Amino acid sequence: MGMVGSALVAGCGASETEQAADTAAAGAGVERAAFGTLPDGRAVEVFTLRNAQGMEVRFMTYGGIILTLKVPDREGRFEDVTLGYDSLAGYLQESPYFGALIGRYGNRIARGRFTLDGREYVLATNNGPNHLHGGDRGFDKVLWRAEPFQNDSSVGAVLSYTSPDGEEGYPGTLQARVTYTLTNSNALVFEYHATTDQATPVNLTQHTYFNLAGDGERDILDHRLTIPASRFTPVDSTLIPTGELRGVQGTAFDFRQPTAIGARIAQADEQLRFGGGYDHNWVLDREPADELQLAARLAEPTSGRVLEIYTTEPGLQFYSGNFLDGSLTGKGGRVYEHRYGLALETQHFPNSPNQPSFPSTILRPGEEYRSRSVYRFSVES
Repeated sequence: MGMVGSALVAGCGASETEQAADTAAAGAGVERAAFGTLPDGRAVEVFTLRNAQGMEVRFMTYGGIILTLKVPDREGRFEDVTLGYDSLAGYLQESPYFGALIGRYGNRIARGRFTLDGREYVLATNNGPNHLHGGDRGFDKVLWRAEPFQNDSSVGAVLSYTSPDGEEGYPGTLQARVTYTLTNSNALVFEYHATTDQATPVNLTQHTYFNLAGDGERDILDHRLTIPASRFTPVDSTLIPTGELRGVQGTAFDFRQPTAIGARIAQADEQLRFGGGYDHNWVLDREPADELQLAARLAEPTSGRVLEIYTTEPGLQFYSGNFLDGSLTGKGGRVYEHRYGLALETQHFPNSPNQPSFPSTILRPGEEYRSRSVYRFSVES
């Protein structure tokens, strides 16, 4: 499909700012193109979403992966603020979930096992002794169907995938639908829906790696992070939550006020040692559970870019790029060194199927899984 959208024509005598705005609005819409083929011959498509402000999001149908996300800095310069690869081949070869849509279960499940309604289910152990992000072939490695849409205030696409009963060890046929919406207010909205014919755990999220500096040539330690959470879920040495909800007061995990990520990341702290930095779930201070509330605010001082995340989810995983080590060469030949990107994943808590005290992640027939997260971009002086 070609670009969808109506052109706006600048009037005589319009200012440069007005002309720039008109040019951006004229380019608003959705483009759809081929993006290579999978080893089995199936075609992968790429969608480009542009809003009236000139913000651009590109994603592909393989894994629902966000390829680029271009947002302006305080001078109006648009740059890509995500990590990833230039072509499909990079994602097929080796990717630490760059930009990926994650499921059936985002984050870890201890020992790849859980018991549901008296029956034990065995999953892949693809992260040391544990199950991570849906297994060997999670939703980040399947081919999604995508249908674009456009209206007066936004552009986007609806992605859908049917996960058959027994896929990666999970019970039930799961009908999953995820909507990516780019609004004219520079917000990227993720709406998750799912239904099942058998009881099953579901925890869908998005795993884009951000670096708001936009040049891909520096770490994220100067980014200032705020997380409105007075507790987090400490983990064992394999990064499985112990079940405790621990207060952040007086610890390296207190981000209730804006704090540089690097300020305390090297402290002598057992939790930081286990994670190699931050790789933990924060228990968001929120009420009620079904409304959007602030989960994080991230600000980058050199560019002035700001990312605010709102969600209906009870938790947020902050991962500070600890396993990036210079072994991956990404977009434009850039080498991704230690902590060159970070992830902020809205979610239910890790290992919830094995922790009855955590908010439940079990979806049953007749119910609908619904979750919404908004990633809003702006600038500060």
